[in-house]
Amino acid sequence: MIVRSHLPWPLRWAVVALVFGFSAALALWAFEFGKSIAGLDRDAKAELAQLRVEVSKLREEREGAQSIANTAQSLLKTEKVAQEHLTQQIKQVESENLALKADLGFFERLLPASAADGINVRALQAEAKGPGHLRFQVLIMQIGRNPPEFVGRYDIVLSGTLGDKPWTISQPGGPKLLQVKQSARLEGTVNYPTDAVVKMVEVKVTDNKGGVRATQTVKL
Repeated sequence: MIVRSHLPWPLRWAVVALVFGFSAALALWAFEFGKSIAGLDRDAKAELAQLRVEVSKLREEREGAQSIANTAQSLLKTEKVAQEHLTQQIKQVESENLALKADLGFFERLLPASAADGINVRALQAEAKGPGHLRFQVLIMQIGRNPPEFVGRYDIVLSGTLGDKPWTISQPGGPKLLQVKQSARLEGTVNYPTDAVVKMVEVKVTDNKGGVRATQTVKL
């Protein structure tokens, strides 16, 4: 004997409708979930694009900062070079000041207390610089108010002994051109035989006619 249960047709249709409704709800949920995923993907792409823009801006700012740093470094190097050049100029000026002070001391030490108007030999220094070499310095001045320019010649004459005999020699080339408005400082070297003995040095100033206008001697 077989027992079969029979559901009424209305109940069967209700079960079928319930199954189809559940399937539709599941499909709708899957559809909405897919849409949300797609939306998140779009948001992620937008955020990624924005991040790329920000990274580009940061890169530009970094390059700008690097350029400013390079410019600042270049300016520092230029300033350092300028300071070194200024230091060299200061040292040069100090050296020139020392030379001027030495000249002033030379003048103050050798100038006589008074002198007559006209051309004057105010100072003469001579020093042997080894065998056969003598170095001289001489200051020639015009005394008076607004004197005209003096044009003449000057000569440096060495005298002494050579082989136990009197000996004299002038500077190479003989008397040289001299032009003086207020003052003129002359210096140079006179070469002479190494076996000669120099005892006296004389500076002689002459005018264009050969007349002696001023002289001074110094003994060695």
